[in-house]
Amino acid sequence: MGLDARWTELPSVQRRFLLFSAAAAVIFLMLGLRLWYLQIINHEDYQERSVRNRTRVLPLEAPRGPVFDRNGQLLVDNRPSFQISVMRQDVEDQQALLQRLAELLEIDLPVLEERWREGRRFPIYRPVPLATDVSRDLMERIQEHGVELPGVLTEVRPVRDYLEKGSAAHLVGYLGEITEAELIDDSFGSYQAGDYVGKIALEKTFEPYLKGEKGRRLVEVDVKGKLLRQLQMESARPGNKLYLTLDRELQRAADQAFGDQSGAAIALDVKTGDILAMVSRPTFDPALFARGIASDEWKGLLNDSRHPLQNKVIAGQYPPGSTFKMVVALAAQREGIAGSHREIYCNGAFKIGGMRFRCWKKSGHGLTDLKKALRESCDVWFYQVGLELGIDKLSVAAKEFGLGAPVGYPLPGEKRGIIPSREWKRARYNLPWYAGETVNASIGQGFVLSTPMQLAVMTAAMANGGKVLTPQLIERIEDWQGNVLLQPETEVVRQVDYSAAAWKAIQRGLVAVVNEPRGTGQIAKLGNVLVAGKTGTSQVVRRKSDEEEELDEEGDVPYRFRPHALFVAYAPAEEPKIAVAVVVEHGQHGGSAAGPVAKMIIEQYFSQQQDRQKEGS
Repeated sequence: MGLDARWTELPSVQRRFLLFSAAAAVIFLMLGLRLWYLQIINHEDYQERSVRNRTRVLPLEAPRGPVFDRNGQLLVDNRPSFQISVMRQDVEDQQALLQRLAELLEIDLPVLEERWREGRRFPIYRPVPLATDVSRDLMERIQEHGVELPGVLTEVRPVRDYLEKGSAAHLVGYLGEITEAELIDDSFGSYQAGDYVGKIALEKTFEPYLKGEKGRRLVEVDVKGKLLRQLQMESARPGNKLYLTLDRELQRAADQAFGDQSGAAIALDVKTGDILAMVSRPTFDPALFARGIASDEWKGLLNDSRHPLQNKVIAGQYPPGSTFKMVVALAAQREGIAGSHREIYCNGAFKIGGMRFRCWKKSGHGLTDLKKALRESCDVWFYQVGLELGIDKLSVAAKEFGLGAPVGYPLPGEKRGIIPSREWKRARYNLPWYAGETVNASIGQGFVLSTPMQLAVMTAAMANGGKVLTPQLIERIEDWQGNVLLQPETEVVRQVDYSAAAWKAIQRGLVAVVNEPRGTGQIAKLGNVLVAGKTGTSQVVRRKSDEEEELDEEGDVPYRFRPHALFVAYAPAEEPKIAVAVVVEHGQHGGSAAGPVAKMIIEQYFSQQQDRQKEGS
């Protein structure tokens, strides 16, 4: 009898029982196979998922490297900052959470909603910052209400602390959040969205040395994302230590000397080119950017007519005025046009063709030699000598001293200035050069433009016998074990050669400017140090006749039309150590406006020298 026949002979109840038994066996077999697959074959994968569900990897921001002055005094450091962040994957009701946070943090709800939206560009496992640099009270308030704030984290992250506030801000720079364009740049390969990077000046240029390496923290959380305990931590590594050539005390003195005036000042070591102090006014507070600058604050900086974001030491281009006369006097001696005894009569004006060029002193200086021309800044003497010299030879002499080209400042943004020549004017305007333009150029006016940094380099070269030095900003960069990673050396760009008699004649004139009666820079005279210097006044607009001069309601020239005031100096004249260049925008007179600033810087420098000698004795 076949199987089918035997099956049909079974009672229907028994047949159903066998069918159900077979079905149950198949089901249990499938469940067993599935369990075997989950527990044995895919054990590691599901265990990893389980761990991920209860753990979070939180990045630890690396403190940026500190910045010191040449004497080891801190200029820039880091401070702890409290930040409120959220893990989006742990939030079930976004609107309710943000509403509650808005109440606790006292922040408008739309602000938090916008930050949430911005956080969508982060990976899902990255905390989204909702409030940065909050007070300790707010941080503790959030922690107290942690049960009703699923996914909310309170974090401590380092924030840049600029100890000198706005001092040297243009040199140091500031930080900003990394942009999309930077993220796709290969040089930012190790960065993530939300990171802060250097945006300008030192913070940007030396980013690789300053940034440090992030750490990580592995924590355990409950089903609501609340932190239970820390499982593991890898500490962040801070950035390297950067030592500047700057002197903090001298920098403070330069800031104080400048006050609320606009312009720039720079002090150099005449033997090494080290930048000892550097002021650009008005300034800004880099801390605004470290915490995230508000839009109204940013617009205020951008729209300020005095340009607080511009580093005027390297990017401000001004006619050098009478400070340029040093170059003219040296070039004239080299060409045999005017030695120290060449006398020219000044009656207050100089005529060429149908043009009349005035001297600053209407009554004239009378019979004038080189020393007197420098001491009293006689325009007519330089008009005549410059015209005989010619613009092309004058151009060559000026460029030898670093004018009309970048001087090698190690941070971005340096402007070239302009030293004109016949060829330059033909290339730029397709016009010939005129004699009247040479007359203007001879007193640092017309097309001539220079930066305060260039004037400082020129003055240092005048002081050290013709060595044109590259300005140095970095003394050294060290890691935390004391290993020197970078240490620039003194760099001489060129040696400008003049006779000993020519150098001596210029020095006599510059010493007379500050130390003799009728010297235009007497205000910078010091009792215990012999200062050599040169004043300058540069016109902002074409000079009008006395009858045409535009005046304001009080009878004064409006601020924007007032000439710039300049002063360059070095000291001590016998054995120079420091060179200074000062430009006070719309200060009118170099002696009265820029001279006192230079005097305070030089006075502070030698006061510090004396104090250190006493400490060493």
